Amino acid sequence: MSKIEVITLVDGIPILSNQGQAAFGSVTLIEGNDREGKLRRIIVDTAHVGRRVLIVDSLDARGLTPLDIDYVVGTHAHWDHIQNVDLFTNAVLLMNKSERIYAHKPKIDDWATPSWTGFIIEQLPIQEVGDGHEIIPGVTIMEMPGHSIGSIGVIAETDQGRVAVTSDALHFAWAAQMGENPLVFWDEVQAAKSIKRIMDETDIVFPGHDAPFRMSKSGQVEYMAEVNITIAGIDPKFVPVDKSILRMPGRHANCGCDVGAIRCEDHTRIHEVVKRRYEAGEKPLPTHKWDKVAM
Repeated sequence: MSKIEVITLVDGIPILSNQGQAAFGSVTLIEGNDREGKLRRIIVDTAHVGRRVLIVDSLDARGLTPLDIDYVVGTHAHWDHIQNVDLFTNAVLLMNKSERIYAHKPKIDDWATPSWTGFIIEQLPIQEVGDGHEIIPGVTIMEMPGHSIGSIGVIAETDQGRVAVTSDALHFAWAAQMGENPLVFWDEVQAAKSIKRIMDETDIVFPGHDAPFRMSKSGQVEYMAEVNITIAGIDPKFVPVDKSILRMPGRHANCGCDVGAIRCEDHTRIHEVVKRRYEAGEKPLPTHKWDKVAM
């Protein structure tokens, strides 16, 4: 078996607010060879659009672009984990069948799965997967239902042990200690069973909204990375504007838009339009290249 690497691309941040959900979910990259020996790259979750630039920048720091990704694992269809799937036009989206069906007709009071969710997930070709599905040797799907009807995660066999990339089947390290999911949209009992299975069968956890951790024999959380975040604007005093944000790509572009007002059933056409633009040389730029965009 080839060496499997599990890399945090975008940190999961455990921020809660009485002013709405920041919902800074993690984005994880897994690399390893397929059965023919070809290097494959897997993204687990794509976060919400507020993290889109971070994803592009983090890939660029590794010499990659969204076009280098072969598979996107959609752990579940909640807004804060699925919105950037359209970046990865060369990838296949792996998703549980029940989750895919639910995303097209979510419950009216499910605030994490808006009515447009089904439209978003269909931007990529989808392969429906279940427990034990092998993505590449040493990297498999684990069903983790409860938080949502069809939540899945990824199990990777690494030199450091069995790694579980759980998304919101296990949001935070403290949820592993408690054995309960703090936010359940489907079934509390299933959610608790999923957490127990994760902790029983794996050594390291990459959670949905927290830093990677392992649990000591005494039941203490041992974080494997530090997460730093800067928040501006809480103090209502003057905050100098970062002028780089005034020079975003696209500010003077003639988009040449040929998408128009497309109905949900035309989702395939939108994917093909975006793919053609990639093939013509258009691509999302990392921030360090923004000031070089042609005016």
